[in-house]
Amino acid sequence: MLMKRWSHLLLSLSFACAVSTALHAESTDTDQATVLAELLNTFLAGASRGDRSVHERFWDDGLVYTSSAGSRTTKAQILGTMDDTPSDTPPEVVYTADDVDIRLYGDMAVVAFTLVATPQGDATTEPSYYLNTGTFRLTDSHWRAVAWQATRVPE
Repeated sequence: MLMKRWSHLLLSLSFACAVSTALHAESTDTDQATVLAELLNTFLAGASRGDRSVHERFWDDGLVYTSSAGSRTTKAQILGTMDDTPSDTPPEVVYTADDVDIRLYGDMAVVAFTLVATPQGDATTEPSYYLNTGTFRLTDSHWRAVAWQATRVPE
């Protein structure tokens, strides 16, 4: 009888620990997904303004970026095309993200979304859409994009 109680208690404790671990992992994943979503939105807002600092923060030093035009680019090449200070003029194009899908794999993550490039100042010009997929790595408590693929959605 005593052995049966111990067995039952052990089984209950094991189940409680498993549920607690699963809930903690789910909470941590939710937190990291929120961090990545905020990082993406901050990046797109800064990219709209031509803010070099958001590019420095967003891209990993070993970045491989494949553009929608089919060219490969590095972080150094991206930064080499930018001024040190963002322009004071309003952006010509505002970038936003739709249909964001964030998948976490420990210290790696995949962020897939539709990039919406909305021209400013000309109400007759339609937005352009790009399917983007970024692979992120968590290092020193910071997510950085190590690989990126952009594909223009045909009109």
